[in-house]
Amino acid sequence: MNNNQLKSNLLCSTHWIRLVFMVLFTLILQIASSVMILVVVVQFLFSLITGNDNSSLRQFGSSLSKFIYQTLQFLTYNSESKSFPFADWPEAEPQQEKAKPVAAAIVQADTPESAAVQTFETVEAQEAEDSIRQEDA
Repeated sequence: MNNNQLKSNLLCSTHWIRLVFMVLFTLILQIASSVMILVVVVQFLFSLITGNDNSSLRQFGSSLSKFIYQTLQFLTYNSESKSFPFADWPEAEPQQEKAKPVAAAIVQADTPESAAVQTFETVEAQEAEDSIRQEDA
């Protein structure tokens, strides 16, 4: 790199404008990270108290994580696109039905094959029981 190119790079306004945006987005990213921690804690407490997560918090967490990702992409020069507020707020992923956790049953079995069959029957019975509860509700 010669002196003329270095001088040209240093005087180029594009780099300095990007620096201003990078400082701004770094500050916004700090706030977004704090909000994300708050969302995580509130979601955990909600789940602990009610037994289920809050779908609105889950959607907001999804869109906030996309915003954080977009911001990091810009800050690391992996994207020239500026995130919110210079673009639309990212939309949350469509919610998928969450897999229900199934408690593992301790099964006494003579062979591994019979243990697998007994475990499958336990899971099947749990699903049937859940289905009946949903119909009653």
